Amino acid sequence: MKEEICKEKMALVEKLGVHLENREQLAPVAARILAYIILTGKKGTTFEDMVTVLCASKSTISTHLNHLQDLNKIQYFTKTGDRKKYFVIKKDTIIQHIDKMVNHWNEERIIHLEIKDYKETINNTKIENEDEKFDLNFHDDYIKFIDGASASIKDLREKITDNQFDI
Repeated sequence: MKEEICKEKMALVEKLGVHLENREQLAPVAARILAYIILTGKKGTTFEDMVTVLCASKSTISTHLNHLQDLNKIQYFTKTGDRKKYFVIKKDTIIQHIDKMVNHWNEERIIHLEIKDYKETINNTKIENEDEKFDLNFHDDYIKFIDGASASIKDLREKITDNQFDI
């Protein structure tokens, strides 16, 4: 059973690692480290564990751990009587990602509003044939989607910052 869970975890580390590599523009090993830390959870993982499990050299793991700390994506804690560092995901990482998403959606919303206004102006002043007029329903629906998605993710952000989740 334990071996099955380990295989499943490593498959998820790879899948999440590829996703993080693309989304966060991280080096492959850094993305796998971040994925492994995320999937290990609150108990944290040590440098030694990552060297063993991720099959990378000490210098490679060290370099990427330092880089992830510089990016404020991970942090560590120590345990009394134990000199090891236990690495965990930094809650701010999730907040940063949410803020980036909301900013991106706000930019898209503004662009769609400008395009819709332009098309309305053209429809009302330049195009006489009804068949040639721009259909504005797509922009209305897309703006409605962005508003709903933004409200939902802002609600999630608030719950995270209010410590309603034990991440």
